[in-house]
Formats: sequence, structure tokens, C-alpha cells
Amino acid sequence: MRIVVQRVSRAAVSVDGKPISAIARGLLLLVGIAEGDTELTSHRLAQKTVALRIFEDELGKMNRSVAEIGGEVLVVSQFTLFGDTRRGNRPSFTRAARPDVAIPLLDTFCAEVRRAGVRCLEGQFGAHMQVTLENDGPVTLLLDSDAFDLPRHS
Repeated sequence: MRIVVQRVSRAAVSVDGKPISAIARGLLLLVGIAEGDTELTSHRLAQKTVALRIFEDELGKMNRSVAEIGGEVLVVSQFTLFGDTRRGNRPSFTRAARPDVAIPLLDTFCAEVRRAGVRCLEGQFGAHMQVTLENDGPVTLLLDSDAFDLPRHS
């Protein structure tokens, strides 16, 4: 699982020109699910995301989480995070999970964010989405489950 975490002042998703989700201050998450990811992967990365201390405290230091500031989360599925460009110029997406695997794991991720008390909205899985955001900072991080030494199944 890979997540591009962007601290935002606001973010929104539209499909076919129609708004479907919008948040104020919080995190825009571009989430890619890989073959071999599990519910444990979704739980752990959701917990990590909600606990990230990337919002300023009263001293201006990044010391507060999205939960602590009462922020919101917008999750956008992004299989292209697993695009392999090592050969040629056309990315291969063979490492990205199929929808029947990815959708339940994305649902698990969002449920865990909500369980932590953070409002969590979503894009539309598989749709051609238009994502708008106002990056705050800018602050952008990459979380990768491979870096957390989580068990994977084959």
C-alpha cells in the first residue's frame, strides 16, 4: 500500500463535472493498494496516517495530528501509484491490486480512519476523477507499507 499524504486547506473530488466529496482543512490521501496487501496493512497505515504529526501547534512546530486539529480526510484511490516505469515509456500496473481486492481494503482503511474519530470522505473508485486541492505548506509525504515491514501474503 502506498499513500501520498498532502496537508491541505481544502480539497474536492468531482466526477463528470459533478462534485462528490469535499473537505476543509485536513489531509488529501492518494491511496494505492498492491497485490498482497491485507486488512492488517489497511489498519496499520490508517492508524499511522491519522497519528502523523504534520499540523502546527501554537509554537508553529509540526506537532499535531489531523485528529487533534479536528481536520478531515479525503481518500482518493490511485492505482497509478504502483505504475512500474523501469522498462519502456508505458507504465505497467501489474503490481496494483484488482478491484475485488482493492475496494474492500480501501473500505477497511476508511473505516479505521473514521474509527479514530476523523471525518473521512472518498472519491469514486474506478472513475475518472478531477481532484482539486489547496496544498498547505506545502507538506507532502509518502507512506509505503514496504517500509513498515508488514506481513504480506502471496
